[in-house]
Amino acid sequence: MNHTSANKNRKIEVCLSPSLLHLYPVKDSIVVVIDIFRATSSICYGIDNGATAIIPVDSVEACARYANKGYLLAAERNGEVVQGYDFGNSPYAYTKEKVAKQTIVLTTTNGTTAIQSAKDAKKIIIGSFLNLDSICHWLSEQTHDVLLLCSGWKNNFNLEDTLFAGAVVHQLENEFQSYCDASVAAKDLYVLAQNDVRTYLKKSSHNKRLQELNIEDDILFCLQKNITHSIPVLQGERLVKMARD
Repeated sequence: MNHTSANKNRKIEVCLSPSLLHLYPVKDSIVVVIDIFRATSSICYGIDNGATAIIPVDSVEACARYANKGYLLAAERNGEVVQGYDFGNSPYAYTKEKVAKQTIVLTTTNGTTAIQSAKDAKKIIIGSFLNLDSICHWLSEQTHDVLLLCSGWKNNFNLEDTLFAGAVVHQLENEFQSYCDASVAAKDLYVLAQNDVRTYLKKSSHNKRLQELNIEDDILFCLQKNITHSIPVLQGERLVKMARD
């Protein structure tokens, strides 16, 4: 990763919950939205599998307003597909066969709300373990501050999003001049857990919720590293594949 004089004073910070976002300089930052279980993992997988766009909306009612427009509608609440919708936010629903050349309208309990909350950012991109290295490489080349926004669970802190934020800080700590205490804590948690993230996350509340829904396969899928290379970026109301040289 390259060091340049243009970016030597950049900051990397972690916001542990959308409810804390008002404390951060969002307008001057590249915001990486994180919802490991499962929204941002599914978004990354869907965009990498050729989805034309994914439109994140913050309510089931907003999703319903896109009916009869030729889009796939995806709605999840409390870990389950909302009745009457094509699918929810399981990554297994975002295969090439299902999403290639399709536009998907998506609402989830946490991730899409976090995206909406960061709309004033310099740029919004979507991060997951699936595209960890691609995210870190791209961020290392930028000149703006970076804010890693954990979607959490209904505005509460959660472990899985914080661990991913810590993984990013761990990779990029030599690329940035300063980072906040939340970044230090996230990095330390990741270093503690990195050799067996799955076992560490068995302690998490959302892991227990998902296990009760019998979707262990989704959990394991979302913890895979670097199986995708695309970076979803918000352009207007749509998440699309970032064009990179």
